[in-house]
Formats: sequence, C-alpha cells, structure tokens
Amino acid sequence: MIRQYFIQAWVQLRQQPLISAVGIAGTALAIFLIMLVVMIQQVQVAPFAPESNRDRFLHVRYMSVGNKSWGDGTSNGPMSVRTAQACFQSLKTPEAVSIYSTWITSTPVCLPGQPSTGVDMLQTDDVFWRVFDFSFTAGKPYDKATFDAGLPVAVITESVSRYLFGTVEAVGREFLLSHAPYKVCGVVKDVSTLAATAYAQVWIPFTSTDFKNDTWNDNIMGMASCIILAHDRSDFPTIREEVERRHQEYNKVIGEQGYELIYRNRPYDQEKYVLNTGANTEPDVTATRRQRLILFIILLIVPAINLSSMTQSRLRQRVSEVGVRRAFGSTRMEVMGQILAENMVVTLLAGVLGLLLSVAFAYLGESMLFAEGFSKTVNAPLINASILLHASTFGWAVLFCFILNLLSSGIPAWRASRVGIVDAIGGRLRK
Repeated sequence: MIRQYFIQAWVQLRQQPLISAVGIAGTALAIFLIMLVVMIQQVQVAPFAPESNRDRFLHVRYMSVGNKSWGDGTSNGPMSVRTAQACFQSLKTPEAVSIYSTWITSTPVCLPGQPSTGVDMLQTDDVFWRVFDFSFTAGKPYDKATFDAGLPVAVITESVSRYLFGTVEAVGREFLLSHAPYKVCGVVKDVSTLAATAYAQVWIPFTSTDFKNDTWNDNIMGMASCIILAHDRSDFPTIREEVERRHQEYNKVIGEQGYELIYRNRPYDQEKYVLNTGANTEPDVTATRRQRLILFIILLIVPAINLSSMTQSRLRQRVSEVGVRRAFGSTRMEVMGQILAENMVVTLLAGVLGLLLSVAFAYLGESMLFAEGFSKTVNAPLINASILLHASTFGWAVLFCFILNLLSSGIPAWRASRVGIVDAIGGRLRK
C-alpha cells in the first residue's frame, strides 16, 4: 500500500509538473524558514561538545545585592569568588560546581621577542574541566593541586598552538600571556563561540592572577560566575532547594553589614539562561515560547492556504477516480486517507529539500544568523554538523511536514471524500 502511495504521488507530479513544482517550492520554503528558527534556538540549548551536558546545566551568571542604606537600589553583576564558594561550590547535591570568570578577555600572547596577537582568555577553576567535555589533542587540564598552588599554566586551542609554536605538540613549552610567562599543560580542539559558556582560546587558573581581588561591595560582588552540573535533570528541584538554604545562610552573614543577596529565582537551566540579559531581570520563558509558537503558526498557515488551493486543483482532475473507488466499496475514510498519504509523500520530499536548504544557509550565513547581540569576541562562530543536526532537528522537520500536510490537504481531502458517487463519476466536485 505504501509503495502504491509513492507511485501515485510520482504520477501526479509528472502529470502536473508546473503545479507540482510550485507546491514543492512553497512547502520547501515554509520548512526552510521554520527550520532556521528551530536551528537558531537549538544551537543555544541543544547539547554539543564541549557543552554536551547542557540538559544537566544550571547557571548563575549574575545576581543583585541590596543594602538597607540604599533604599530600593541594588548593585547588579557577577559575584565574588568568596560568594560563589560559600553559596554554590559548597553544595552537596550536584555532581560538580565550577567557578569561572564571567567574561572572556582579549589578551596578547606571544613568544619572547616575537610580535603578539590577541586571544580570548577565560579564567577558571580545576572543576571546569569536569563540567565540560573538551577534546584534548595533547596534554591534560590543570588539576586541583596546580590550581591551589596558583601555578602559571594554560590550556590552549590548536589554532593558538599552531600560531605560537607551529604545531599542536606544545605541552611543556612556554609563552607570554599578557607579558607574563605561562607553560602549556594541554591543547584542545578549537571551540565554537556558540558554546558560549565554555568558549575561549586560552584557559588559565584564576589563582594565577589577582582575579579573586577584583571585587566590590565588601567582597560580595566580583567578576565570577558559576555553573552547576547535576547528576540528572530530575535533581534540579533538590538543587534549587539547597541553593535557597545556602542563600538564606549567606544573607544572615552579610546581613550584619546591611547587605542582602537577590537571586531572582536563579540558578537558571539552559533555556532560561540564554534568555537572560541582565542581573536585575528574570527572563519570561513562557512568553518566549508563546512568541515562537505564534511565529511557527504564521509560517505554517500562510503557505498552507496557498498549497490548499493547489491540492484542490489537482483533486478536480481526479474526481472521477474518487467516484470509481467509492462505487467499488471504498469508504470515505479510505479515500481521505489515500489523498493525505499521497500528499504527505510530496510534503516530505519538499521537507527534505527545505531542511537541506536551511542547513546550507546556516553554514553560509553563520556570522549573520548566530552572532551574539552583544558579542564577547570578534571571532565568527564555528559551525559543523554536530552543532546543527540532532535527532530532534529531524524530528521537528517531520512534525512540521505532517502539520503542513494536514493544513494544506486536509480540507480538500475531506471535501473530496464527501462527494456523492454519481457526482464524482460525472466529474463534479461538489457534495
């Protein structure tokens, strides 16, 4: 039966090449636009290396602090290392909690006596390498002993290694980072800027600099952020409860100086985190989902209306066939099912074309589609198949094809199945 649907669909495409071409192009364009929206969302929330555990991430990038003497005013931004350690790294429920510098900084690197170039540097703790799954081509990350000792070591990307040393085999070699000597302990594959939390070109222990001393508001606020890795997503409620207990305990300590930390329901999961634009606001995930749903509906209904008229035109030429099938005992549901199935074959063909176009456009327009609104780096985002193509990508494509098929051929198929046998055999498409 399925083979028959494919044969019938192919015959219809050959009999009406112009209408078929317009229909396929219209469907492909609709799927193309929808899948671009899906991909833009997926690169922010779907897992890919080195952020393969995004579904288990909880983020605390910013927070606010108030003081009794300030009235309703608050100080907003990242936290200090002291606050991060007391409120988050002391948690017992998560698998790991890492502290890192909130922003990457463009820092000069060079060999002694050689010209320098700017690279994106991130300061982290040793736990950072347990949270993210970087691909090491040489060496290994700095461990707890190295971090605690504040040794000047660095993990660098392959591109930085090639620039400095002409090879990726650079472990143990020294270079100047902001005019200070650092030794390479590991080399990793280049990281896409789309991995916004893990991205850098050089990573160093923040104990090797005066990072901990860059604070304000009596060492409550600073330049640090936290990422929490849960054992499982089901642990999120328990982790948030423990976070709130630590929050209250810390507020009692700093409350002696009149301070109060304000979290605004942090930590956030990956979906909510990417919507966060500041410390003094809380993203509205429901509103964002609603806007995306409205956009999908518009992108589906508008082409469906046009495609529906084309489907109706094709059915007018097949009304006699419908009448013959009804006369030989086919039920209305069978007639309607055949029309929907045949149209679904064409819709899937167009959907594959639309998906391929969206992937190609994403590769060609990567700097336009995926650049951050307030970019931390001038580097263009690196795009590859592991970032764009997931099982969910194909799942969304098939779902939207199915919905578009129902919208564009559902009513014509229903009307065709309701035509009386005599009218159908006579070629009259009316009930």
